[in-house]
Amino acid sequence: MKSKSGGMGLRVLLISLLILSLIFVFMVNITFKSPSSGTKLSLDNVYRMAANGQIVRARLLDQDAVVEGTYCPEGVAQGGNCRGGKAATFHATYPRSDVSTQQLIDRIGARAPVAVDHQTGKEVSRLVLTFVLPLIILANLFGLILLSKGGDASLGEIAGFGRVGKDRQRKKATVTGVSFNDVAGAGEAVAELSEVLDYLKDPTKFEAYGATAPKGVILFGPPGCGKTLLARAVAGEAGVPFISVSGTEFVESLVGVGAARVRDLFSQVRALSPAICFIDEIDAVGRRREGEGVSGGEREQTLNQLLVELDGFEVTAGIVVMGATNRPDILDPALMRPGRFDRHITIDRPELEGRIHILKIHARGKPIGPDVDLEFVASRTPGFTGADLANVVNEATLLTIREYRTEVTAADFEEAIFRVVNGPKRRGRVLSVEERQRTAFHEAGHVIVAAAAGRADEVHRVSILARGRAVASVQMGADAEATLLSRTQLRGKLVTQMGGIAAENLIFGEGSTGGEQDIEQATDLARDMVTRYGMSPELGPVRYLAHAAEGFLGNDIPLGEISIETQTAIDKEIRRLVAEAQAEATAMLSRHRKTLDALASRLDEEETLEGETLQKVIAPIEAEMATERIGATGKVASRANGTRTRRKTPVG
Repeated sequence: MKSKSGGMGLRVLLISLLILSLIFVFMVNITFKSPSSGTKLSLDNVYRMAANGQIVRARLLDQDAVVEGTYCPEGVAQGGNCRGGKAATFHATYPRSDVSTQQLIDRIGARAPVAVDHQTGKEVSRLVLTFVLPLIILANLFGLILLSKGGDASLGEIAGFGRVGKDRQRKKATVTGVSFNDVAGAGEAVAELSEVLDYLKDPTKFEAYGATAPKGVILFGPPGCGKTLLARAVAGEAGVPFISVSGTEFVESLVGVGAARVRDLFSQVRALSPAICFIDEIDAVGRRREGEGVSGGEREQTLNQLLVELDGFEVTAGIVVMGATNRPDILDPALMRPGRFDRHITIDRPELEGRIHILKIHARGKPIGPDVDLEFVASRTPGFTGADLANVVNEATLLTIREYRTEVTAADFEEAIFRVVNGPKRRGRVLSVEERQRTAFHEAGHVIVAAAAGRADEVHRVSILARGRAVASVQMGADAEATLLSRTQLRGKLVTQMGGIAAENLIFGEGSTGGEQDIEQATDLARDMVTRYGMSPELGPVRYLAHAAEGFLGNDIPLGEISIETQTAIDKEIRRLVAEAQAEATAMLSRHRKTLDALASRLDEEETLEGETLQKVIAPIEAEMATERIGATGKVASRANGTRTRRKTPVG
């Protein structure tokens, strides 16, 4: 909100700018306008008439470089009059130089009187118009731009360029109002932060025991997992001020500005202790120093100042610095050492119980219908972050408002999950008969192969309705929450991913562009098996790529130089795994061809199958798999009993 003094100053500057503009236009008009009375002659004609004695008198306007006077068009001048005709006026321009002026005076003055007007007034006005007035107008415009930013913006901001924003200074004495009741799915992180909470409430407690409380905490985790919310909750529980900045606020190309802002920030925090200073995206300022030279000098200076400030307050100061990042792999080791950021806490995607609590928090105050089971919704959203779950609840509520209903139903939550994962339905997308059949068999292939691979319980829904960039989709409760996956489980996922392409080749004799995403995911999984998990007999238990999850963002990168032979072997193993998975998927579909045809036909008619309806279609496959497992178990038991019997037989 603008202050009264700021609004008054803005009006004064606007009025003065208008007045200065009018003065500028007026002075331009009178300064650069030359007299144009009489006949306009060329300078050669003036010289000719002067030689013939036709000029009666002349006057030179020095600043305008104009000569004017009277002459006799049909006679000669004599005694200040014309003999043999009437006098007329003339004017002519001449080059502005001392030589030209003197030459003109000499040639006209030989036969007629010549006067010189130095135009002192115009000389002064030209000086004002050329230098003084433009500077005043520019200064006026500069002040107008500063005041037009609103708030407390003024010329004083120039002196405060190295300070952290004033909006934060006005709000710095407030507490967040967020508590641990507003945080769910991060129980381990909350337990780790309990000591920080005790330290903020009573710093002397740790001094009495001779212990050192963590004065720096780094929160790691994927985007949307609640790192900022957790930091605000700690401040709210402790009832202390919460100062939040972004790491990008310290990144400046001007030398010394970033370091000055770091000093200003910590001076504010010290004045408010006990308090929490939260630096979001700390990797922007805390990136590892790698001898970047001149280009990295300012950022390195800013990082050095941050390290100095972290060392500059005692344990009893009641100050905790919390940082958040999703790129812990690029942080400088000096920033991460004990004594600066003592505690490193990972906030991962919530598990089932955490997702249930998060959904309940975001469902507060919303008209949730009696048919909504948040536990069931949580089971359908493995791998979702807290931000994703909040979006699911919000999307379900928006669907209710759009259809003018009073309660949010289970169908709204189901649709909301699909909107978050795949995007809204593309109503303008119409498939031809052949495309529809091909899509139905493609998605049915995924479902049949998943059931034949023992993953039937994970298949929740299959649809051939276009959403976002996807023409169709299969929703599976994937093992996103599994901590360990065996080679058999990964191979089962690989075979399932190739089920759609295998179905198209089996039914239509060739694949289509609809398998692009399947091939991409299968290739990535096969590459992980070979280069990260050591599951290739050819290459052995060797890791060739860095884990992408170490930074929660970005692509895998090589751990070191890889020879051409090794890269060739990696490519060969990836092709082998994908090809074998496709062959295995084709064999499964050939074996269950009737179920594949039935499921594709149902999809072509009903477009979407889920729940019990879907399970009934693939029930024969589940029954056959159960029978095979029982038979295999019996054979194993028989062989085991036979082995034990033979061991009991005396030797010899």
